[in-house]
Amino acid sequence: MTLATLVEVLGPAKAQGHAVAGLVALGWEDMRAYVAAAEAEDCPIILQAGPSCREHTPLRVLGKMFRHLAEGARVPVVAHLDHGYTFDECKEALDSGFTSLMFDGSRKPLAENIAETAAIAEMAHKAGISCEGEIGFVGYDNGEASAGTDPDEAALFSRETGVDAMAISVGNVHLQTDQSGGLDEDRIAAIQAVTDVPLVIHGGSGVPAAQRRKLATQTNICKFNIGTELRQAFGNALRDAVNRDPDRFDRVQILKDTHDPVVAATRAVLQTMRG
Repeated sequence: MTLATLVEVLGPAKAQGHAVAGLVALGWEDMRAYVAAAEAEDCPIILQAGPSCREHTPLRVLGKMFRHLAEGARVPVVAHLDHGYTFDECKEALDSGFTSLMFDGSRKPLAENIAETAAIAEMAHKAGISCEGEIGFVGYDNGEASAGTDPDEAALFSRETGVDAMAISVGNVHLQTDQSGGLDEDRIAAIQAVTDVPLVIHGGSGVPAAQRRKLATQTNICKFNIGTELRQAFGNALRDAVNRDPDRFDRVQILKDTHDPVVAATRAVLQTMRG
């Protein structure tokens, strides 16, 4: 059994100078491919259930799916709630077997974000699992604008909440479909200068691969969340599988054809987080 907490994979990553991928899952096909890729690369991964995934599949089902894959894997696998917005949602994830909770209070005033994140971190730690919080606001491509993380607020947040990992806003955005941007390395350095907590980049798909590798090996950024990049790989593979044979209608056979392309794309992502 290789089910792990966030602390158990980020601690070695920080000490050894690499990052761990937080891979946003939407269903059985992609999460299964993610684990196969991690085994092929011999590295830990974090399976993440975000809001869109939870709309489609109940948390209690996702917890069982994640744990089933983790228990059969040859590498450490974290079962992680991504962007939990309420205490009750985080408690449900804990009760569903998740080993890491990410509470997102980044839209709230600082004092509320700290107080609510601290309560969830306390709940997680009492249960022997991990907690990630977010300070600053990571926006969305062609949507809500980001609010960059203030280093002084980051220091206060990490100290007062007791989180095991801290998501920051440093030029990253969710749902970016290309890697034309880049992160603000001066802001990252300023944040790292005032807190030692492992740092997390949401919207990692939009970070150029070379910068991803540099930051993973030279800074305290220990986790990059990757969603859009692998959704694109899955979508392209599924489209090819459907179009290859118009007479084929068995969705199990069609979906099987997505496995190898998604494994290959995931392996490429995992390779960007090591030296």
